Amino acid sequence: MKSEWKAFLVNKGAEIDNDRVSSFGNQVRETRVVHTGNVIADLSHHGLIAVHGEDAKTFLQGQLINNVLEVSAGCSQLNALCTPKGRVLADFRVFQKQDTLYLSLPAEMVDDVIKRLRMYVLRAKVTLEDVSNSFIGVGFSGPTTDKELASLGFPVPAELNQVTHTEEMSILKIPGFHPRYLLYGDLETMQQLWTKLDVHSAPVGYDPWQLLNIKVGVPVIVKQTSELFVPQMLNLHLLGAISFKKGCYTGQEVVARMQYLGKLKKRMYLANVDVNEKPQPGTKLYAKEFSETQSCGTVVNSAQGAEGGYDLLAVTDIKTHDQHTVHLERLDGPALVFSELPYPFDAETTEKIS
Repeated sequence: MKSEWKAFLVNKGAEIDNDRVSSFGNQVRETRVVHTGNVIADLSHHGLIAVHGEDAKTFLQGQLINNVLEVSAGCSQLNALCTPKGRVLADFRVFQKQDTLYLSLPAEMVDDVIKRLRMYVLRAKVTLEDVSNSFIGVGFSGPTTDKELASLGFPVPAELNQVTHTEEMSILKIPGFHPRYLLYGDLETMQQLWTKLDVHSAPVGYDPWQLLNIKVGVPVIVKQTSELFVPQMLNLHLLGAISFKKGCYTGQEVVARMQYLGKLKKRMYLANVDVNEKPQPGTKLYAKEFSETQSCGTVVNSAQGAEGGYDLLAVTDIKTHDQHTVHLERLDGPALVFSELPYPFDAETTEKIS
């Protein structure tokens, strides 16, 4: 987190722990307001990788699971990088400004992704760079966010995944149950923007913003869950984050085989669990169908729920989800209460792969 931005946020009432805004004084209230009102959130916990050079797009096309050729100055996309064994190393949003492609992902994953991608550069004319400190990221979500941005004179993306730009800032529309945006710009621009938005919007910490990802079923892979799942387990095919027509990429054989020939035994679900401490990514799940030492699933992300307990995304065994009670951490642990994701498990796709 840039020191000037950190000082700015502290002056606005932010409580910061390890360069992550924990809250603006009342996390319970912040957790509730994300469902009903406009909120702004610091995104310093996310980093940015810049990919530039004349081969940048074709290079990424040969590494990532989605069709990077569809990314343009006006269109971003959810994407991921897999290992040769088809396991998701990291997922991220890709967008473009001028001739540079940017990968927006958790800051803790930046070095791992750059290191892995550099293994495949060879003679390609492409440069990979951590530019996390060159931009300030702000999240903006709520029922009237589009009108608020328009009233400030900004070009507002109308459709999901659409991107608009000013000279100083990029605005990305992303999934949300209210209009939701990622905004990236320089320090001065984002300080001015935050001050203007703060008039009619509530500032919130990391967890409430994470809750918005959870509620719309968008996973965020971190260190504890890196290389644990094939993309379909994370529902990335249902989120439009996999292209099955783009050709070869690292891990493509495993991903394609799972889609057309394999049997998907696990997928990601939305749930709530009544506990006092936040379940961490990578926490194991258990059910009586399995032994005490064999887990049936894994927590992907979690955040404090507005109605109590913690809402979470969890990858778990499909049959176990359908027929048994799933417990957190141990066989007699707290039971998960599942609810519907905002997107369906497509019948045709389910028939092919489950």
